[in-house]
Formats: sequence, structure tokens, C-alpha cells
Amino acid sequence: MTIYGYARVSTDGQSLASQDAQLHAADCAKVYSEKISGARSDRPELAKLLKRLGQGDVLVVTRLDRLARSTRDLLNILDMVAKAGAGFKSLAETWADTTTAHGRLMLTILGGLAEFERELILARTSDGRSRAMARGVKFGRPAALTAHQRQEAYQRLAEGHSQADIARSFNVSQATISRLGGSPFDRAGAQA
Repeated sequence: MTIYGYARVSTDGQSLASQDAQLHAADCAKVYSEKISGARSDRPELAKLLKRLGQGDVLVVTRLDRLARSTRDLLNILDMVAKAGAGFKSLAETWADTTTAHGRLMLTILGGLAEFERELILARTSDGRSRAMARGVKFGRPAALTAHQRQEAYQRLAEGHSQADIARSFNVSQATISRLGGSPFDRAGAQA
């Protein structure tokens, strides 16, 4: 069992000395530290530490905000720690300690709240999308050709012009013209 520390500050002007001292006082055998924004997902020292964790190891931080910027980020990192068979402790937030039953309970509740929040966001987004559609809002990419241009393209296709020539004249890809198919009347007749 090895205890590893992780220290992070956001800018070069800040010092890691206080976190480093606290982590060594908490019996950390090795402290991984970096000067990088917590909002960045590519934190090389954290990645090295997470790869190094093994069964029975413990990851220690001085405060949760040194490890993650959001609940979702925290839970993702703690999931990686748990999959490695390791534990987690925050020195400032004593409830965030997966080496104890109480800490695991608190983090499970936190995870449940985060999942509930995510489902609420999805429901609100879906509801907003439905209301927008009812108001006639169109989603997706705008059409490459206007209705008039599509009609002209159908006519030129019927006259035997090549798809490539028509595409060049409208400054669109040949695939756009290809998706039009024959004339709208031919397609309506085929559907009948």
C-alpha cells in the first residue's frame, strides 16, 4: 500500500509549497504536482498518478478543488481510482474519504445527486427542443439549395446535364445534387 499525493495550482505565479508540505505531513510517499488549470482535462501528472495507482494504494489531495473543477469531473476521477483498487482522501473535506464506510456513503450520495442533476438537464433540454419545434424552429444544417435552386437543378437533371456540372454552378458538392434524385414530379410519381 502506497500513499500518493496530488498537488495543483492554476498559474505559474502560485506556489505548490503549502500543498506539498501538507501532503508529506499526511505520509505521502510521493507527491505528483503540476501548475495547470483544473479545467483542462489533459493534466499529465494526474494521468501519471492515476496509471500508477494499484490495489490498496491511496490518492490524497489537500482539497477537492485541487483534483476536479466539477462534480462530474470528480466522480469520473474517483471512478478511475476505484477501478485501480485504490482509495481516495481529501484532507480538508474529511467526508471525502473512500477508505472509510462513511466516506464511501457520502460519495455514493454525491454520485446519485450528480446523476439526478444530469437527468434533469436532459429532461429540460428535451422539453426546450420540443417547444422550439412546436414554434417552427428548424434544427440541423440549413439547406444548401433554396427551393428555387432545387427546382432548377431538377429541371437541368431532366435535361441530361451532369450532376458535377450542376453542382459546380450552384457551388455545392456533387453529393448534394445526387441526393436530389430525379425531378420532384418523378419522385412523387414513384411514391404513388
